[in-house]
Amino acid sequence: MKVKLRIKKKGTLLYEGEHEIIDQDSFAAAFAKVWQGVRQKRLEATTSVGELMDIINDQVIDQLHGAEISIERAAPRSA
Repeated sequence: MKVKLRIKKKGTLLYEGEHEIIDQDSFAAAFAKVWQGVRQKRLEATTSVGELMDIINDQVIDQLHGAEISIERAAPRSA
């Protein structure tokens, strides 16, 4: 099933993407992409070496803490 996955924190969209979810492996893969996307976005916004070291030491959990996760069926694409 094609689903749309959104993660927001305090009204700010951290991640949005469509994923094919058919089992626990594809579900886990979808959230792995979330992790990579949130981390990459944070790396791109880094402005100092100290901040970069914090991110390398994985601030992703801190960023996702308290976030709202929503999963809904993706609308079929029209031809």
